Amino acid sequence: MATKTKAAPAKLHVKSGDTVQVIAGDDKGKTGVIKSVNRSTQRVIVEGLNLVTKHNKPSAKNPQGGITKIEAGIHVSNVKAIDSKNA
Repeated sequence: MATKTKAAPAKLHVKSGDTVQVIAGDDKGKTGVIKSVNRSTQRVIVEGLNLVTKHNKPSAKNPQGGITKIEAGIHVSNVKAIDSKNA
């Protein structure tokens, strides 16, 4: 049985706290600040952009349940750095 070797996470052109502009997709042209970066999947989460609907079952924490909007990841190739926090 062959063993899989894990490649090192890619070095990306943006990091958390950078202001970016989306250059492709439904949110094209909008800007926001990066909340988190996942280097292994090459995706970033931008504040207030790429919102998806999540259905929540009732639980002890949230007895009502309901529908919430959360930010989904955007591939790093679809964002352009506008301003770096360490510039």
